[in-house]
Amino acid sequence: MHRVRSEARPVNSSGPATLEIEDEDGTLRVVAHGDWTVRSVMAIDQRMRHLAGELPASGAAILDIADVGRLDTAGAWILRRTVEEFELHGIKCTLEGMDESEQTLFENVDSTPIPEPEVTVKINPFIYIAGRTGDGLIGVVGEFLRIVDFIGQVFLAMGRLVVKPSRLRLIPLVHHMEKAGMDAVPLVCLLTGLIGGVVAQQGATQLRQFGADVFTVNLVAIIFLREVGILLTAIIVAGRSGSAFTAEIGSMKMREEIDAMRTLGLDPMEMLVLPRILALIITLPILTFLADIMGLIGGGIVVMLMLNMSPDSYIARLQEASDFWTFGVGLVKAPFMALMIGLIGCRAGLAVAGSAESVGSQTTRSVVQSIFVVIILDAFFALFFTAIGI
Repeated sequence: MHRVRSEARPVNSSGPATLEIEDEDGTLRVVAHGDWTVRSVMAIDQRMRHLAGELPASGAAILDIADVGRLDTAGAWILRRTVEEFELHGIKCTLEGMDESEQTLFENVDSTPIPEPEVTVKINPFIYIAGRTGDGLIGVVGEFLRIVDFIGQVFLAMGRLVVKPSRLRLIPLVHHMEKAGMDAVPLVCLLTGLIGGVVAQQGATQLRQFGADVFTVNLVAIIFLREVGILLTAIIVAGRSGSAFTAEIGSMKMREEIDAMRTLGLDPMEMLVLPRILALIITLPILTFLADIMGLIGGGIVVMLMLNMSPDSYIARLQEASDFWTFGVGLVKAPFMALMIGLIGCRAGLAVAGSAESVGSQTTRSVVQSIFVVIILDAFFALFFTAIGI
């Protein structure tokens, strides 16, 4: 260990930190001059780092700081580091010329451990990819189990409503039917009408090359009534109403209103979740019907302009191209899609952790999941109806 020798101090010098190195019969004497403060010690830091390598292991060293003007934590830390480097090389080191305040500063610095440098561990990319994949699978399985649990709770609440219909809250149900259904009518009608016109225009352009442009009516009827009408409507509802459900319930969760409901003996499933889900189940088929009509109207306008077809001929071609199930397939899908949109939106709201950031992230998550599930359901129903010949 180093030794500290206190001596009578001469008049301290001020100015930049400098070193004077002397060799006294194998003993390296390092005399410090000037102010050893954070502003000046950087100039001699590299020189201090190499002092220990200038003596053999059997040598000795003296650090004389009697002529130091000012000493702060930075200077004391460099002195302490230099002493430790000497000792690591087997060199006995002595500090001389310290007054009482400098010795106290040096001891405080000496008691503070030097933080270990952060070591960046190189991870095998295959191990990293495998780990991320495993974490993703675990997350998917956990999310699936939580969704199944939530669906079970919702169906239990529905069962209680069936047993005792008076538990149904009609005013919130009508309110959410207005918000999720009636308020979405202008947007759904506008978009589906435009999409119907686009489908008719593209179909007429392509079929004209084969002299079959008259079958544009068949194309519009089948595509819109079976697929595009319900799919586009469900996506609009998922982005509009599903996100609203998440934001509304999430805000209540953040303000601890749902906990207050449970304290009062009220079931959040019956108070918040069921009115929203039932409202979607009732209104989405109605919106799908309106979307189908507007898509056919938009396609009919384009067909009449591009093919010079009269309204009577267009309606007659629609009747020939479609039957009951062409129209009914989309309506059959609607309640199932509404159920999934409502379940995902309400569950995401109940999963809010209690901050505004969590509300935003859960809202985004519910929209993405709802659209994904809607497309998967649509594909499943398309395969199912094709398999049974509808």
